[in-house]
Amino acid sequence: MVTQDNIATKDQMNNTGARVPREASIVTRLRDAGAIILGKATMGQWAQCRSRKASSSHGWSAYGGQVHGAYYPQQDPSGSSSGSAVAVSIGLALGSIATETSGSIVNPAERSNVVGIKPTLGLTSRDMVIPISLRQDAVGPIGRTVKDAAYMLTAITGRNTYDNWTSIQPYEVTPNYVKSCNHLGLKGARVGIPRNGIDFHSDESTRPIMTAFEKAVQTVRDAGARVIEEANFSSYDAPAFARNSSIVLDTDFVAGLSDYLSQLAVNPNGVYSLSDLARFTRSHPQEQYPDRDTYVWDRQLSRNISNSSPESWAAYQANLFMGGEQGVVGALDRHKLDALIMPTFASFHLPAIAGLPIISVPLGFYPPQTPLRMNAKKTMVSVAPNIPFGISFIGRKWSEEKLISLAYAFEQHTRVRRKMKPYIRPTFELSDQLEPTDEKPYKLKVQYQSPLVNRYGFVHILSQKTVGRLLSIRGRVWSVFGFAQSLL
Repeated sequence: MVTQDNIATKDQMNNTGARVPREASIVTRLRDAGAIILGKATMGQWAQCRSRKASSSHGWSAYGGQVHGAYYPQQDPSGSSSGSAVAVSIGLALGSIATETSGSIVNPAERSNVVGIKPTLGLTSRDMVIPISLRQDAVGPIGRTVKDAAYMLTAITGRNTYDNWTSIQPYEVTPNYVKSCNHLGLKGARVGIPRNGIDFHSDESTRPIMTAFEKAVQTVRDAGARVIEEANFSSYDAPAFARNSSIVLDTDFVAGLSDYLSQLAVNPNGVYSLSDLARFTRSHPQEQYPDRDTYVWDRQLSRNISNSSPESWAAYQANLFMGGEQGVVGALDRHKLDALIMPTFASFHLPAIAGLPIISVPLGFYPPQTPLRMNAKKTMVSVAPNIPFGISFIGRKWSEEKLISLAYAFEQHTRVRRKMKPYIRPTFELSDQLEPTDEKPYKLKVQYQSPLVNRYGFVHILSQKTVGRLLSIRGRVWSVFGFAQSLL
């Protein structure tokens, strides 16, 4: 597996020169469950919370460079969990752990033709994960299939004393989400479509997605679900959403970043606050400033309010109401639904601000002759033939078991992932990077990744401890990697 670059590991894969006091608790849980952490995945720098869209690009960081999607040359991978999704999509890892504040798991997952689960806020610990918003951040899995993602979610779920939000979990024993993978999961389910939430985000480029979505709705019906049309949100005030979300994220990031930096055991560059970070960024050519600006940070520093201020609290409460009673939860309750379904491009906004779970599953691909559309910076292709897109299942807090059941059933009825292969396939093999030495049985030939791995996801790979673990189960690891690539 790989973890996103903002998730701390206390080993040679930490890549900033700083030292963390402990590794992230979710990484410890993964290791305890038997996972091998192969490397860190490149992400959009600071989770896309540094620059305005026209100034930067999804999946770029000063350390890892630019990640591209694997389904079209120079494809925009979406973000911010760009490398986490791309690495899984082309078989560089069986799964990854990523983070989402608003769309950062499900959007890259759909653009890489894989499954992404953003869990209920508080289901997984954010301890030693570089924060954007304490009130929105969630850690979740990205996998090739719903079942792969369910295995990973089971491993990382649980209470943690370093993250008080996990104390509200209603479980004494962590659910086994794999048991929810039921081929008949859609039979008898009540599923709603909030058309007003979809229409607001639709444009000319989403027409092929909507065509595939309507076919998917019929598939859901054929699988035994009752589909409730026009299960609309009672209110969808986009200007209020943008205004309140900006206040919450801005004030949370300023406070959360300072708290994280204060915990570092070694802080070699003396960066203790957002102001320090901004100065550091502007003074290092690798950061590509001012071509990639610090607009978001400038706005955050200019607010002069904290995340405990009345203004921030009022914005947070307004968001909870909009995403909950006026939004997802209200629609679920009014129509007595098990879940909502939406195209992924329109699905993540309200679940983000209300802390609700969402699962994105492959839905289809842009058809041949699709006109190309570039990203805002004009450096990558965001719409083109063969680029994947997804469908999302959205539910109440702690409804992951139901959502996984629905998503798994849909996946098994459609098997979209197998219908299109990436235009590029990896040639990197871990076994090729090991050679005998006098001191130890094997050592890595390269400290860092090959150009292919660099371009499509990893920023650093394999500590010596990991190499030792790989050697102890070498035959099984190589057979698993071969199996992964056979499923591309």
